[in-house]
Amino acid sequence: MPGWIWWVPLGLATLMGALLAFRYGWIAATITETDVINAMANRYVTQDGGADAKAGDCVGLAGQVDGAWITVKCGGILYHVTRFGRVLSVGDKAQSERLSI
Repeated sequence: MPGWIWWVPLGLATLMGALLAFRYGWIAATITETDVINAMANRYVTQDGGADAKAGDCVGLAGQVDGAWITVKCGGILYHVTRFGRVLSVGDKAQSERLSI
């Protein structure tokens, strides 16, 4: 068996790792606070807020829990979001009062 065949899996794994690193770097470099607030406001209006929910109910705050980049407060619901745009957790009014926001 030729020697280069042994290096193909390592080369493919390295290429996949490089592509994933580039993708996450691109996301981290281009996502803004406005993007996160708009996405969470859209989620609040369409899923979590009920019939009287409005996008204007939402405001962005500095991360309120460990690992959160930004916390978006919509009405009485808190969305804790990472730097890559992933929702860490969703809080409620009781948690909002404990944080005294």
